[in-house]
Amino acid sequence: MIDIDKIIDKYYSDNSELKDLLVLHSESVARKAFEIVDRDSSIGDFNLKFIREASMLHDIGVFLTNAPFIYCYGTSPYICHGVLGAEILRKEGLPYHALVCERHTGAGISLQQIIDKDLPLPHRDMLPVSKEEVLICYADMFFSKTDPYREKSIHEVEKSLQKHGQEGIIRFRKWHKMFS
Repeated sequence: MIDIDKIIDKYYSDNSELKDLLVLHSESVARKAFEIVDRDSSIGDFNLKFIREASMLHDIGVFLTNAPFIYCYGTSPYICHGVLGAEILRKEGLPYHALVCERHTGAGISLQQIIDKDLPLPHRDMLPVSKEEVLICYADMFFSKTDPYREKSIHEVEKSLQKHGQEGIIRFRKWHKMFS
């Protein structure tokens, strides 16, 4: 069994403000994912243990980014937090959890988006593949670390995705039909 608290403590013991924010955000994502699964059994069987663990660890790499408004004092651009978190979780022996980290940003990021926007990311698709990855990515879009106690509306999620183009909005709408 994975000790989520031990992993989070390992990387966040010296930044309690960020640790509290990370845990609050991650718990909100996990709760939303479980609400979706509980509400509609027709969407299929899910690995609930994995959803809990991966939801709690999906943003493990944020401390390495430069986002002082959310207590992150690293050097990398925030868009890199998923890839950085994936590296951490691979080192922790959690390759499937690492995929959630890598693929959860926005509504996922395609290779074409990375190239077109010249994003500082590896040149490969970073789109959720498994149903658990999709569910966590979808649930994550409803919660911002800048306003962690409030769940965004569908309109607010779509508005936040607009800056990255229509591709993410199309994926989000597809997932919304699947999960609502």
